[in-house]
Amino acid sequence: MSVTRILVALSIIVTLTGGLHYYLWSRLVRDAALPQPWFRIATGALIALALIMPATMIAVRFLPRSVASIPAWIAFPWMGIMFFLVVSLAAFDLARVVGNAFAGPPADAERRQVVARVFAGLVTAVAGSLSVAALTSGLGPVAIKKVRVPLARLPKALDGFRIVQLTDIHVGPTIGKAFIDDLVARTNALTPDLIVITGDLVDGSVHELREHVAPLANLRAKHGVFFVTGNHEYYSDAVAWVAHLGSLGIRVLRNERVAVAGSRDGDGGFDLAGVDDATAHGFGIGHGTDVAAAAAGRDPARLLVLLAHQPKAVFEAAKAGVDLQLSGHTHGGQLWPFGYFVPLQQPYNAGLFDHEGTKIYVSRGTGYWGPPMRLGAPAEITELSLVAV
Repeated sequence: MSVTRILVALSIIVTLTGGLHYYLWSRLVRDAALPQPWFRIATGALIALALIMPATMIAVRFLPRSVASIPAWIAFPWMGIMFFLVVSLAAFDLARVVGNAFAGPPADAERRQVVARVFAGLVTAVAGSLSVAALTSGLGPVAIKKVRVPLARLPKALDGFRIVQLTDIHVGPTIGKAFIDDLVARTNALTPDLIVITGDLVDGSVHELREHVAPLANLRAKHGVFFVTGNHEYYSDAVAWVAHLGSLGIRVLRNERVAVAGSRDGDGGFDLAGVDDATAHGFGIGHGTDVAAAAAGRDPARLLVLLAHQPKAVFEAAKAGVDLQLSGHTHGGQLWPFGYFVPLQQPYNAGLFDHEGTKIYVSRGTGYWGPPMRLGAPAEITELSLVAV
């Protein structure tokens, strides 16, 4: 990522976090009129937490992972807790405004202070409960989700063909080798016919994360392991990652396709295609999504499965006659209620859908980004069983 992009991102982070922390302070500390020394302690804690977030963003970009992971384990959980505090506070503020519109605010200052303190206590309790639930889910074992996908053009001989999809793992400051070791063991235990990784594998450079992704070389599937880039690869030197994953025995598909499960001349199997992520065009490295190129020249009678990190590739996939698209990117919203806003940027959030004759499965992701939390969108290792119909 260029220096200009980093500075712009940092300025946005500083402005946003500063505003949100001031909102929390004004409503939960100032308006509640906390007694000393709690007023000073709460104020100091919010200032420190507001500062550690942009500091961590700088650390994870420029410092070794062994160093950056220390503030990351403070800043990223707090990011999630702050989110739940802000959401809870906004909901209670809305309820208070509606209540005041009908009944009016408390008449005297003493009663207003009591209401403000009760209000702050309730917000903290609700946000704390949501945070505990989200941390428990985010740091718990990843569930194996089994999905049945009926496909009209699947050869009868391949009925029951199983694809394991991994996506949005985000190896980085808080996800490392231990997570990948367990992920590889659990994936191999499923004895899949094919393994696909649909982007956002990493948040960091090859140099920093080489040892943490090394266990991926042990992934085993009858017909191989395939990968397509996600947007986060382009923040972390996608060219280097494409080369490194190839050295681990993982085939990276870049706007191209291969024959799977058939004979050498392509008979009896299906086509697997993969495209670069949609953000690739903006990085000036010659990458970019091209579904048409991946599908060009294929036999239209053969089943075509497309790997595309972002669900919105389905618009072009449907035009190209793709039978099944496998995507990630959305994390299923990761933290409720984010899932309700995914349609503003992507056509589908999580699950199996039919889009103009093209089936698309969107995984909720296998890891997490930022806060080690999930609420209402548990992580998954997806086992897709293709069914001939």
